[in-house]
Amino acid sequence: MYGRFHSYDLSVGVDGPGTRFVAFLAGCPLRCLYCHSPDTWNLRNGKLSSVDDVMTEVDKYTQFIRAAGGGFTVSGGEPLLQPRFTTELLAAAKQRQLHTALDTSGFLGDRADDALLAATDLVLLDVKSWHPDTYRQVTGREVAPTLRFARRLAERGTAIWLRFVLVPGLTDRPSNVEGIARFAALLPTVQRVEVLPFHRLGVAKYQVLGIPFPLADTQPPDEALLSRVRGQFAEQGLTVC
Repeated sequence: MYGRFHSYDLSVGVDGPGTRFVAFLAGCPLRCLYCHSPDTWNLRNGKLSSVDDVMTEVDKYTQFIRAAGGGFTVSGGEPLLQPRFTTELLAAAKQRQLHTALDTSGFLGDRADDALLAATDLVLLDVKSWHPDTYRQVTGREVAPTLRFARRLAERGTAIWLRFVLVPGLTDRPSNVEGIARFAALLPTVQRVEVLPFHRLGVAKYQVLGIPFPLADTQPPDEALLSRVRGQFAEQGLTVC
């Protein structure tokens, strides 16, 4: 089985519990205004690779990852753009007794069949917005598929870490945050909510690609705004990071 593999990284406590091997796949149907990886948008930006190719890299770190209580995460781009490749990567990691995580926007959640989810221990679910108009402004797409996927994950008992990017003047409206918080509180498998402050660390990639960065004039959220938003999630009984 072959797919378009972009790159990999090792992370600690960010892309799932413990030290993780994070495999970034190429291709994404969303065009988030704050995306820090525009180099992963197109499938052609990934190298045609087999599952064995990727796992050969993973095997260099498997012993260390196990000892560190970590695992394997498939990210992107959007890994569900390549569902068969993603399934086989996750299954290969499970065969190595690694904890597995899927990092996704959920927009293509209908492509995640039972075999893919059976090989997934944790879903890192990016909920970009609650208000449909804001979600469309942020991503160019609709929010309904993400919410449908979240409900399906909860129904099957799949653990969720919900992620929300806080962008001043865009996603920070109290009613927008409140909607996500109330929705998350109804999902019994949400283990934590990560409020991620908007940043501009990917600006250099836009410059290299010759693409204007849409939020060049937007400042990161200050501590007062972060505190308010985290508090809104905490008020719903959610664990907030």
